[in-house]
Amino acid sequence: MILVFCEQRDGQLKKVAFESLLVGFGLAKARSTQMAAVICGSGITGLSEQVTKFGVDQVLIADAPALGRYTPEGYAGVLAELAKKHDARVVVMSSTAMGRDLASSLAARLECALLQDCLEVSTDESGNCIALRPVYAGKALERVRVKADSQVVISVRPRAVAQQAETGSSGKVVSADVAAPQLRSEVAEIVKVVRETVELTEAEVIVSGGRGMKGPENFGILEELARVVGAAVGASRAAVDAGWRDHQDQVGQTGKVVAPTVYIACGISGAIQHLVGMSNSKCIVAINKDPEANIFKVADYGVVGDLFKVVPLLTEEFKRLKA
Repeated sequence: MILVFCEQRDGQLKKVAFESLLVGFGLAKARSTQMAAVICGSGITGLSEQVTKFGVDQVLIADAPALGRYTPEGYAGVLAELAKKHDARVVVMSSTAMGRDLASSLAARLECALLQDCLEVSTDESGNCIALRPVYAGKALERVRVKADSQVVISVRPRAVAQQAETGSSGKVVSADVAAPQLRSEVAEIVKVVRETVELTEAEVIVSGGRGMKGPENFGILEELARVVGAAVGASRAAVDAGWRDHQDQVGQTGKVVAPTVYIACGISGAIQHLVGMSNSKCIVAINKDPEANIFKVADYGVVGDLFKVVPLLTEEFKRLKA
């Protein structure tokens, strides 16, 4: 069986949950085996209808007060028990902050292989699992083969899989018959920041600023552009380390890995740590006054100029086009 963990927050399934389901569906079809979706949380029974259309044979609902807030101890315990009970050879989830944390904890409990941040996942003619993933800070890609009879936990990079509603079957919804987790610690409070823009990892368009923004007050021009085009605002590590933006806005190896349709880099030199986090964007636009900036090597379109003049012009042009 293929087990797919469907990530949810505040009673709402994340977009990455459906990407994980598509990966699981492809593996299950290639191996001629069943696929089960797992949803963990409290009061989340109603979410099952959203995943039954993705070719799942079963939707396993782990609904308990102790699972209301994510903890690796609680979620990994439930998934490990379900993986053993259903003899799941492959467990799939998204490579989000939660997914990376959960995947490593789960692999340790199952004592099996772990493939993090995969860009592609497929099956060969022998049923072996083939995954493509970055190594050496994204400087190279490795293709890994896991034998069909071996167990593996896989996390898939968000937006690496094209979303589509192609499946057919409608699986049955059952309660995950697992013991309520006994947690040694619990999350007392989650402090949230209300934002007007889209979350980075789910954004179709991202506008990011770097050291060239010269100060936190200048990010206002990026936020204005983001509002016009419906984008999220990101930042390089240099901007975050300087205290200009919050760490949750950081794009890069030590921040968030994104793959939007359009990535607009403003005043970003293009350090390798940043390129790791955004080089899989479908279209990269770079704005920098230094014609030798490294960012231009990966950009599809480059503008050599002062971002404080170029970005407002872009904003006005998008406003005109929308009008």
